[in-house]
Amino acid sequence: MSAVDDTRLYTVSDVGDQLKISRAKVYDLIRTRQLRSITIGRARRITHPDLHDYLNHRTKQGA
Repeated sequence: MSAVDDTRLYTVSDVGDQLKISRAKVYDLIRTRQLRSITIGRARRITHPDLHDYLNHRTKQGA
């Protein structure tokens, strides 16, 4: 992973689009602490490493 990826921030909509799930489901993952996020003002953002960690965890669960 490059330094550029480490600083990439995704919106809730971006993550929903990437995972093919609704914004409400992304917020549910955040609320249940399955997906880490940060708050900037009133905006939620998901870092690239946090999204990567979530996907790795889900992949390992399914294996």
